[in-house]
Amino acid sequence: MRNISSHSRAIILRTVFLALLFSIFSQLAFAQAPQPAPKTPAEIERAQHDKQLADYILAHYDKTEIQIPMRDGVKLFTSIYAPKDHSRAYPILLSRTPYSVAPYGSEYKKSIGPSELFARDGYIVVYQDVRGRMMSEGEFVEMRPYIPNKTSKQFDEASDAYDTIDYLVKKIPHNNGRVGTWGISYPGFYTAMSIIDAHPALKAASPQAPIADWFIGDDFHHNGAMFLPHMFLFEATFGLPRPEPTKTFGPRFQAGTPDGYSFFLTAEPLSNVDEKYYKHNIKFWDEYIHHPNYDQYWQSRNTLPHLKDIKPATLIVGGWFDAEDLYGEVHSYESANRQSPQGDVKIVMGPWCHGCWSRGAGDHLGYIWFGSKTSEYYQKNIELPFFAHYLKDAPDPKLPEATVFETGSNQWRKYDAWPPRQSAESALYLHANGKLSFLAPAASEGFDEYVSDPAKPVPFYSETTLTMAQPYMLDDQRHASRRTDVLVYQTDILDHDVTFAGPLKPSLFVSTSGTDSDFDVKIVDVYPDNTPDVDDNPKNIKLGGYQQLVRGEPFRGRFRNSYEHPEAFEPNQQTKLEFLMPDVNHTFRKGHRIMVQIQSSWFPLTDLNPQTFVPNIYDAKPSDFQKATERVYHTPEAPSRIIFRMLK
Repeated sequence: MRNISSHSRAIILRTVFLALLFSIFSQLAFAQAPQPAPKTPAEIERAQHDKQLADYILAHYDKTEIQIPMRDGVKLFTSIYAPKDHSRAYPILLSRTPYSVAPYGSEYKKSIGPSELFARDGYIVVYQDVRGRMMSEGEFVEMRPYIPNKTSKQFDEASDAYDTIDYLVKKIPHNNGRVGTWGISYPGFYTAMSIIDAHPALKAASPQAPIADWFIGDDFHHNGAMFLPHMFLFEATFGLPRPEPTKTFGPRFQAGTPDGYSFFLTAEPLSNVDEKYYKHNIKFWDEYIHHPNYDQYWQSRNTLPHLKDIKPATLIVGGWFDAEDLYGEVHSYESANRQSPQGDVKIVMGPWCHGCWSRGAGDHLGYIWFGSKTSEYYQKNIELPFFAHYLKDAPDPKLPEATVFETGSNQWRKYDAWPPRQSAESALYLHANGKLSFLAPAASEGFDEYVSDPAKPVPFYSETTLTMAQPYMLDDQRHASRRTDVLVYQTDILDHDVTFAGPLKPSLFVSTSGTDSDFDVKIVDVYPDNTPDVDDNPKNIKLGGYQQLVRGEPFRGRFRNSYEHPEAFEPNQQTKLEFLMPDVNHTFRKGHRIMVQIQSSWFPLTDLNPQTFVPNIYDAKPSDFQKATERVYHTPEAPSRIIFRMLK
């Protein structure tokens, strides 16, 4: 710096000093800022695997986008992934969805087909935006009703599937003339519709968690009770109007809090929802609240009566812990099997949440572990061989009528019927002092009672959540059993395994001091106090004495005699109430106990019953919400019990 002036030298030194100071502070800030957790070896391996799969699809498949015309002239946006290798013909796999075929344009999906196994096995994989959704033309109708004996221009989802398949087999090069359909949840509904009046080229279909009846047991209603967070949050985005084709979804609803219990308590009564939140912008909500009973609006959306004379081989798939469409899975199988006696209809039920058979290992849910990678087993040994056999003449996997995972014992079971012929009807009876027994009451024991307060409803989940929270299906019920507004009955410690296999039917004798009430029933597996905790347990959940929900279901008491014609209760008058709960296949192990819990709110999983009868429950005013004293009777004349099928 000999030739630099003293002034310039000072500027340079100050600049160097400031740069050094900035570097020090930047490093300190970086060190103090929260850093993303380093990826585990398993996460790194999964990321590498996913990239390899995406690269394989990009290298081996051509993607095209077309508009397929329907019989009424409306065109449906369709995305096609076809193998680049033209040396042989391939079957077509079709999935019709209201949730978007994205990505649009030149970008590719990272995985195609029902599971990642299909990309390397060679199929023409087709995705379609259904009528009125995303990039397809036409008007969208929620669970569009099926039309029997259609005229030439009439359409429904069955005809849209037929027209799509007809176009594909005639127009897509290098296809072998065979088509399979699949889909989960709403796409499962569209898959079920494809097997009604099926196109001759449709050889195999797999409706997975298919919506079947939106009033009795799927998604938004269970036995007439609204599944509030699921309905509210889903429709807040999905139900927004789409004035013209679009590639993007509407904005997600912002509740401003993660506490669903608090948020939905302030949202009640539901007559205020439109003014406070939806602003009359959600068409389906308006329709929903104006059809509080099982009228023609809901009955026309019931797919079960139409699952008859099924020609394609059909594999119905679901999960025992599916919080959304457990009803549709089992009842679609029962209806299709009964109404198509010559058909090839099978069912698979695993220990899965909604759609979990298509992603992840399936080795656990919440804090309950299943002892094996059940999803991978299903994909490799059931799903892929099923489609390969019917679409490619691969060896017959000889699947049994029912392949079901038995929770509790954590074993796959194969049966020639569901429920198993090896099961027989049995019952567990409620007794005084919280006893639960296989013996009916022998003396006049009386009743148990509790006060149900709509202002302080029983929470459905032990953790804070805004959503329906899929793990609630096997959540610890100790938070509920300790409340005074929950009745608890349990067996002595079991001296042998007891296996439930099939539907459950509460048969209760009840009364209420109000004129309406819900009665929610839960079947619970009580673990021994010395049960060790699992290793992967960041929240330090204690499994000693864990009360695992096996099955829970609400029932809106006004529908005890008819879902179409609700009736008020006569205050304090004993009445019988029976309803079906979804099927289970669960073993209560030796050393465990079987528990039954009964309550009159399950919040916010279900909306609040005001406990005052009003013709349309969604018009209830704040003054209609009243405390009520609920009684459950257990006498020889009124033997409240849970009827189930026990495996011999």
